[in-house]
Amino acid sequence: MGVSDHAGATVCVERIILDGLKLDEVAQRQTEIQRSSIKKKICDSVRCSLGQWKIWILKWIPLLSWIPQYSVRENGLGDLVSGVSVGIMHLPQGMAYALLASVPPVFGLYTSFYPVLVMKTDLGSLNIPGTFAVISIMIGSVSERLAPDDHFLTNGTNESVVMDMEARDVQRVKVAAATTLLCGIFQVLLGLVRFGFVVTYLSEPLVRGYTTGAATHVITSQLKYMFGVSPRRFSGPLQLLYTLVELGRLLPQTHIATLLISLVALTALIIVKEINSCYSRRLLLPVPIELMVVSSYTCTMFLQIAVNGVDVVGEIPSGLVPPRVPEVGFFSSVVGDAFAVAVVGYAINISLGKTFALKHGYKVDSNQELVALGLSNTIGGFFQCYSVTSSMSRSLVQESTGGKTQVAGMISAVIVFITVLKLGPLFEQLPTAVLSSIVFVNLKGMFMQCQDIPALWRSSRVDLLVWLVTFLCTVLLNLDLGLAASITFTLLTVICRTQRPRYSLLGRVPDTELYLETESYKEAKAIPGITIFRSSAMIYYANAELYQEALLKKVPHTTDELHTGSKTTAFKLANRMMVSMKDVSESVHCHRTDRECIINDSGIATVTHGNMNCSFQPEQDSEEEEQDETDTHSSSCDGVQEHTHSIILDFSPVSFIDTVTLKTLKNVSQVTFICTHLLSYLTLPMCVTVVCVVEQLERGGFFSESISKSHLFPSIHDAVLRCLCRSQRNRSSSEFAPVRLSSH
Repeated sequence: MGVSDHAGATVCVERIILDGLKLDEVAQRQTEIQRSSIKKKICDSVRCSLGQWKIWILKWIPLLSWIPQYSVRENGLGDLVSGVSVGIMHLPQGMAYALLASVPPVFGLYTSFYPVLVMKTDLGSLNIPGTFAVISIMIGSVSERLAPDDHFLTNGTNESVVMDMEARDVQRVKVAAATTLLCGIFQVLLGLVRFGFVVTYLSEPLVRGYTTGAATHVITSQLKYMFGVSPRRFSGPLQLLYTLVELGRLLPQTHIATLLISLVALTALIIVKEINSCYSRRLLLPVPIELMVVSSYTCTMFLQIAVNGVDVVGEIPSGLVPPRVPEVGFFSSVVGDAFAVAVVGYAINISLGKTFALKHGYKVDSNQELVALGLSNTIGGFFQCYSVTSSMSRSLVQESTGGKTQVAGMISAVIVFITVLKLGPLFEQLPTAVLSSIVFVNLKGMFMQCQDIPALWRSSRVDLLVWLVTFLCTVLLNLDLGLAASITFTLLTVICRTQRPRYSLLGRVPDTELYLETESYKEAKAIPGITIFRSSAMIYYANAELYQEALLKKVPHTTDELHTGSKTTAFKLANRMMVSMKDVSESVHCHRTDRECIINDSGIATVTHGNMNCSFQPEQDSEEEEQDETDTHSSSCDGVQEHTHSIILDFSPVSFIDTVTLKTLKNVSQVTFICTHLLSYLTLPMCVTVVCVVEQLERGGFFSESISKSHLFPSIHDAVLRCLCRSQRNRSSSEFAPVRLSSH
């Protein structure tokens, strides 16, 4: 059957009514012993064979799988151009983001080399790792907290106070390296235990709100370099507001030359970047304006602008630093910050990796990405680097310039390597205001995330609330406290939404086996005598009691009497229901001679187009000669609607059963079956489609003589037909009647 023909297609299925017992027999359900046990899975995972070792090595070191198949003819030129372009971006951004991390700019170059080289050998995605503004400011907040300026003040000549800048920078580098090493260890361990799914708890509104709030901290931290002032450092909640007040107080002391340098650099960067964006399809390569600005200001070194009070980068030693073990004594002080950096860095990395994977049609292993990121940070910590993650701007440049493989990232690392070896001293006279301007312009993408607000207002107010609360917590609190508060608030929204789901009654759409909400669909008609109850969310300890209360409110009043009545009430209700069930038995057979009934005397249940039955909906006829008969049928059906003989619980949204839910279901079954011995046809079927839910019900001792697995059904339609069969036959045998389902 073609797809284009499905509009006029028909579906015809003929089978018996299936309940839990019959379904296990027909589908041949496996027992837990027949399935793979945890012990067997562990043994299979650690099995040592040549094939297993090969698969394991190729999985965790993807370089070995794709490098033998690399085609220089197809990818060589594109990767070369892309690698050089990205490497050129690494130079100014690495030095600029080093200021955010509160370490000397040369360590930004180290960070753009070692972790990138390590990560590209173990990374499966095409995104480019390196320095990132949000991660840099998080590392900088830790460095400044543990190595503040006040700890390095010494007495100078003429009773003046002088800051030992060199000792301060050395201490901050040690703090940053220790934080990075611990961050990498966290990421590697989480990846090895396959904990990559932890990022799912960081929703997209949370991540985007957090990065926007962190970008606000980045902007505030760079204002002092652009205005040439030295404000006091504040820590703790509201530090951003205190810093802004302090900067406002120091505005009269603005260094004019520094401000002019910042404005000129900002203007050039903004104009050229907009040109790159507008004419990206026409330009073979984006204009490397950042490198051009850095080179232009470096060439003015002969003007000796340093003597005019303009802060410059300072000494950049040539060559690479030898590896050294970070000071583990800082671990106890930075463990919380390291974990926060690990989570945020991984969230940014995997979100960017999935974006490019979806665009280019390859698969990303979240655990492998986590291990790769952790290894790059762990090894980088030994080379005095600070934490890295993927960068959107550099990844887009690689894509737009023709980079197709990991070779482009390796070439970019080589460009940084050459710069560190030979070209580093050329940037010693570069004004720090230029680096701050580069940071400013590169934060445009993060602040553009504010456009999420109107979109979230239209789509989801709860997600909008998460975005705003995350942003405000990040701005008003510190970065680590803001992240913790944001995650807590997000989890609370999930709990609140599951605690207050939508409870509804379902009705059958005529001529189909579909059951929809009667309040939302006009054609969905409630079946007389049967109440179909559904919760829009899973049922667990937080909403189990509310589920029971909603059930008692939604079902007809007879169930309330069962819940609150005594034995006398139960007997009275039983007598009333005996009468009503007699009406049901009669009404099931009431049909016009030219229409087919739903359940006939032989037990066959048929649903076909055009068939009508008063147990589903009252007949309507315009002929006067049949008006009296139709009224009689309608009145009998109305009498059926007054009392409920079956309550069907739709458990299709339920994926697990906890002990509280199990007790709640037992309470509901006890309330419903208070008259079980008097009325054998009073039933509580459950529509359960998940095998693990059935297993949890079995282990919890839910099934009994009154409620057996025959009360479980794979679909609502099976449960409805079974209830109608029972109500029609009234205490007949429980054999399964064949049912013919037809939809035209």
